[in-house]
Amino acid sequence: MFVRIVKMTFHPSNIETFKTNFDKNKDAIRSFNGCSFLELYRDKHNTNIYFTYSYWESEEALESYRTSGLFKSVWSKTKPLFAAKPEAWSVDKVVSLQ
Repeated sequence: MFVRIVKMTFHPSNIETFKTNFDKNKDAIRSFNGCSFLELYRDKHNTNIYFTYSYWESEEALESYRTSGLFKSVWSKTKPLFAAKPEAWSVDKVVSLQ
């Protein structure tokens, strides 16, 4: 399992459109084969910056999602809303304290 973090910066006027699209698709993304966790965060001070944080069983599972019709549909509606190029990281969890 690994964690995928995606940073997205939106034009302020596009935030509601993004949130509506995310809400519409979040359950389908979370239930996609290989995804075991999904959260959306907003930067505390730069409120036009959002992050998705998701757990994936394998790189193959993430790649399967990234080539799926679901991803293509979501991304085609999200991409035009950006104010800056999105950034993404795939990281391994080293320590987790509960």
